[in-house]
Amino acid sequence: MAQRKQFKLSVSERRNRHFSDNFKRQKVQELQANKTTIAEIRTQYEVSYNTIYRWVRKFSAQQEKGIRTVVETESDTRELINLKTKNAELERLIGQKQIYIEFLNKMIDLAEDTYGVDIKKKFNSSPSNSFGNIGNDTISL
Repeated sequence: MAQRKQFKLSVSERRNRHFSDNFKRQKVQELQANKTTIAEIRTQYEVSYNTIYRWVRKFSAQQEKGIRTVVETESDTRELINLKTKNAELERLIGQKQIYIEFLNKMIDLAEDTYGVDIKKKFNSSPSNSFGNIGNDTISL
């Protein structure tokens, strides 16, 4: 049984090939009708992706110079919608957390003013015992 490896062309043989304009138009039309994919054409005829994209630019009926066509599959659209929804939910949660943090800071400020005690922690100071040396005192009876 013959195998594909036996018929594989060398680099110089591939460079010397020439596809007719009618063949190129036919392949571009098949691409536009979703009858084939770029990957299938690439493997079947052993041409590069750049070559196929050049054919599409040249022979596509929808292509105009300076206009770029973006093809988006349904799964891409669905994923984009899901990501936008998730992003909106995360922004909402961040907003709620920010309001909560501002509320707590305001409560701390009010408690400090009301009781005259510094409640906020200072990161550079060491913790001190405000009750003195309770643990070192001995009680005698």
